[in-house]
Amino acid sequence: MPSIVDEIEYKLDSVKATSVGPNDIDKTFRSSCIDLISATLGGKVLACSDEWFAEAANLLTPTAPISQPGKMVFTGAWYDGWETRRHNQEPFDWVVIRLGVASGTVEGVEVDTAFFTGNYAPAISVEGCFSAVDDEVVSWKGGRGKWETILGVHECGPSQRFGWKLEAPTRKQYTHVRINMYADGGIARFRLFGHAVPVFPESKDAIFDLAAAQNGGVAISCSDQHFGTKDNLLLPGRGKDMGDGWETKRSRGKDHIDWTIIKLGAPGYVEKFVADTAHFRGNFPQKVAIQALSYTGPGEPGANDPAWKEVVPPTKMGPDREHDLESAAKDTAFTHVKLVMIPDGGVKRLRAFGKRVA
Repeated sequence: MPSIVDEIEYKLDSVKATSVGPNDIDKTFRSSCIDLISATLGGKVLACSDEWFAEAANLLTPTAPISQPGKMVFTGAWYDGWETRRHNQEPFDWVVIRLGVASGTVEGVEVDTAFFTGNYAPAISVEGCFSAVDDEVVSWKGGRGKWETILGVHECGPSQRFGWKLEAPTRKQYTHVRINMYADGGIARFRLFGHAVPVFPESKDAIFDLAAAQNGGVAISCSDQHFGTKDNLLLPGRGKDMGDGWETKRSRGKDHIDWTIIKLGAPGYVEKFVADTAHFRGNFPQKVAIQALSYTGPGEPGANDPAWKEVVPPTKMGPDREHDLESAAKDTAFTHVKLVMIPDGGVKRLRAFGKRVA
């Protein structure tokens, strides 16, 4: 019996990709990539073919999907995701999304069908394009347009996370993506893992946030992220509540510290840091310290690398405010910084303002 993949008339280029199990998706992508379309980063749904049962914007929600059994709305059962009508007569349903960064290259894709059982997406594909005009991209709707294949057609299943790692990251950078769902159904979340390709200031003397995710910064590792992920530290703005910062579990041991290592978007000379404890009122760290290094070795530096240099000594923190922290090594170029919380707690954002190495 032919599979749904064989029956699809809309043909895409063959792109080699390896399936990633649901328990391996985070460790495969979260240490080296960012979600280029996350709503908190600025990703935005521009158009979709249909969203009768559940809105397409839910695909970009950064938190995990939830279920509320028995909750009914005008269109039927409530779902935390994107769900279209039955019996789609077109080849596929689609959503057009503008990335939350100026542009980006792609390493992998995640599609989560959590809580969609008898109404999940049977198969998906992902296409991308580079365009400065949103209206042009939207005008292609479900047609060929100028879309290029990022991920070919892959089958999905009920209530599970599905991941695919591209054999070779895309060389081309994209501004927009379209996820295609064959032929209709529901998807809870869509992640596009990759690297921001920022537009840096032309002047070599321009001061900007070298750590920002939109400028290519990536939180590569941490000691703990029980209540809030390390990736939140690099998001734009000051967030909406305590849930979109980095927060660790309570420690009980003597001399405990928690830490996050951040790879800067470009090597640079950091003049000052800003540690923001917005919304952390009873659980901000007692103190924070910041270390930095210039790393040229294989992989990424570890927390105990002997090259770490203290650039901000342990400094007392307060609740719900931004703390300006001057760097003690403004004339040294660094590639990575390490935020240390003493002993634990939550920090909303970390900024590293400086000049990019010419």
